[in-house]
Amino acid sequence: QAPWVESGGGLVQAGGSLRLSCTASRPYNHYVVNWFRQAPGKERDFVAGITWNGDTTDYADSVKGRFTISRDNTKNMVFLQMNNLKPEDTAIYYCATDRSPYRVDVRRTPSDFDSWGQGTQVTVAS
Repeated sequence: QAPWVESGGGLVQAGGSLRLSCTASRPYNHYVVNWFRQAPGKERDFVAGITWNGDTTDYADSVKGRFTISRDNTKNMVFLQMNNLKPEDTAIYYCATDRSPYRVDVRRTPSDFDSWGQGTQVTVAS
């Protein structure tokens, strides 16, 4: 079973909203969890991250002010609320867990993360 199962993706018109969810197969309550995305032919990029206690969040400049990350450790879930979507947001979105527990900062490099989900497709039509 994949460490994370992403859901909530789909096809939406530009300017619309989607809420992605990521459900863990076991608790990751002590770990930073990030959302990454990968568009066809491109590298996997950082989107947003949240520390284990939710005190710190970080966003890529391209989504700042439009996306909001949150988590519910009681349900082993992480969310990504995406508003004012743009065609350039089209990608497969993944959850992943930082390799190190109890970090108070959000790292952005995919190689610092493991326990990846299988992704959910987000397509934004212009």
